[in-house]
Amino acid sequence: MVRAIQFDRFGGPEVLQYREVAVPEPGAGQARVKHTAVGVNFIDVYHRTGLYPLALPSGLGSEAAGVVVATGAGVTHVKPGDRVAYNAAGSLGSYSEERLVDARWLVKLPPGIDDRAGAAMMLKGLTAWYLLDRSYKVARGDTILLYAAAGGVGLIAAQWARHLGARVIGIVGTEEKRALAIEHGCEHVLLASDDIRARVRALTDGRGVPVVYDSVGKDTFVQSLDCLRTHGLLVSFGNASGPVAPFSLLELTKRGSLYVTRPTLGDFIRERADLEAGCAELFGLVERGVIKIEVNQTYALADAASAHRDLEARRTTGSTVLLP
Repeated sequence: MVRAIQFDRFGGPEVLQYREVAVPEPGAGQARVKHTAVGVNFIDVYHRTGLYPLALPSGLGSEAAGVVVATGAGVTHVKPGDRVAYNAAGSLGSYSEERLVDARWLVKLPPGIDDRAGAAMMLKGLTAWYLLDRSYKVARGDTILLYAAAGGVGLIAAQWARHLGARVIGIVGTEEKRALAIEHGCEHVLLASDDIRARVRALTDGRGVPVVYDSVGKDTFVQSLDCLRTHGLLVSFGNASGPVAPFSLLELTKRGSLYVTRPTLGDFIRERADLEAGCAELFGLVERGVIKIEVNQTYALADAASAHRDLEARRTTGSTVLLP
């Protein structure tokens, strides 16, 4: 038996239970992984609250790092003893000491990347990759607008975008987070309480930006549209304030023939080749020091509820990991 976080009903952090669970031997295509660090992400909150419905009872979390304990038939790219990390898109249960994972999600961690960084970067780092490379291909000279610029995705994306030669305008909630965002690649950082529309227009000579990366959702959707230039793209990739309400497509017409997309990481790493390509880029930049993975909060696995409370209260910066 091992310990894991599970929940039987949707609700606040108090629904998370620390329990003993059984982990069977791996079947064909599976691997059993002993976790050394587990990533915490806002999507975990969406699952816990039922915003993203799932069958109950359920485990939680999709991202972790650890060591392969055993493999099932047909698994050849990893073996027992390998250090690995994963984001098992759509398969929950990483909030645990050990678990079975579909081995297709596992990638070997390079020696230069420690387990805590590995656990913190698979969802957030690959999200930054698909935002900057696949949703909208950021080019040298672009000016981009990035919400939650001091968060886990935000710090990685800002560093990556600066490396690509872009000018990053970040949005954060506090002065302390402003300093962190500037340190990690943002040229300008606005507070969420500012007149964002006016400030962005002023910083772009009235034109607006070609792309907005918005992880806030309901509260910022219209504001984000107003920050775009003609033919600009809003990439809405999170719901921190709640899901975006239905809207008229004429809102896009009257602001300059805009585009909106609502992507999710799983669609960009569905094929093993795409997962490997994204990881190769991400791992290479981290190993070369271009991107620093900031693990600014750690909690014991048993204290997952505390991690969720701090995350939802905006008391965190960078990445958060649980330690089994």
